[in-house]
Amino acid sequence: MSASKADAVVATPTQPPRKQAPSGARRASKPPRKPSGIVKTVTPYLLVAPAILGIAFLLFYPVVRNVMLSFQHYRFKQLISRSADYVGWENYQAVFKDDEFWEVTRRTFYFTAVNVVAIMVISTLCALMLMKLGKAMRIVVLIGLVAAWATPVIAATTIFKWLFRSDNGVVNWALVKLGFDYEGYTWFAHGTSTLTVVTLLIVWQSIPFATLTLYAGLTTVSTDVYESARLDGAGPVRIFRSITFPILRPIFALVTSLEVIWIFKSFAQIWAIAGENGPINDVRTLPVYAYQQGMSLKLFDMAGAISTITVLILVVMLVFYFRQMFKQEREADK
Repeated sequence: MSASKADAVVATPTQPPRKQAPSGARRASKPPRKPSGIVKTVTPYLLVAPAILGIAFLLFYPVVRNVMLSFQHYRFKQLISRSADYVGWENYQAVFKDDEFWEVTRRTFYFTAVNVVAIMVISTLCALMLMKLGKAMRIVVLIGLVAAWATPVIAATTIFKWLFRSDNGVVNWALVKLGFDYEGYTWFAHGTSTLTVVTLLIVWQSIPFATLTLYAGLTTVSTDVYESARLDGAGPVRIFRSITFPILRPIFALVTSLEVIWIFKSFAQIWAIAGENGPINDVRTLPVYAYQQGMSLKLFDMAGAISTITVLILVVMLVFYFRQMFKQEREADK
């Protein structure tokens, strides 16, 4: 058979081909089965259950175990024997009668207040400065902030100990060049000077987070508002007090609350600078005091009571913060 005859046979079929529906159309004709009401309700809880169990184990179990420890007579002997007697509020009564506890508590609040005020003031100025910088310089400053933020705590602490060395420290050299009598001054021999170095270290480490958060908030404020205020004759201070701060008040409250919590529970910087051959008893805060009672003196019950009191103070701060935040949300909704 020639090619022309074969084409003629194919082009003139005796029966029309059957029309077959596409597979996708057949699947579309059968809608997927919807999950039942119980499955739809339970599935989200099952998905988040592993995360909730992990958080409960890693966070709530130590807190509960610490609270139980604070109501027991738990020293080194009980640690070996794994048995302890319930003593009620005796550990808390002993803590509240201890003059050292009240001295450490006052120092903790003072230390927290000085650090938080310094962090918020310097971070606000840095965030406002970023808004005025050009693109290239702003990127350089942001890279520097991120690098400072990413520096590990122990590495930053070691750098600050080098800077404030008495024999060849850069700080003493610079102060002597400026005319101050700091030749061979030992910063880590006295409580006040050591606490000053710790404050500078913590402020330096905390500024990047606060600055970047406030800068992100400043970028959301419309420039038209500032232009209108300048046309009305408002200066920089009046613009910040009447426009910037009211608009960014929730962000300021959030950053301040987080800084209060982080500074209040600072431990690594204080212990790394003053814990080894330093005036640790003159610079210790509540977390360091609890650590000394538990790990150095083996008074685990007293350490548990001090830690529980510290947690309760932080909880009160959190409650105050959330009340302010919810109050602002209600006022914004009106």
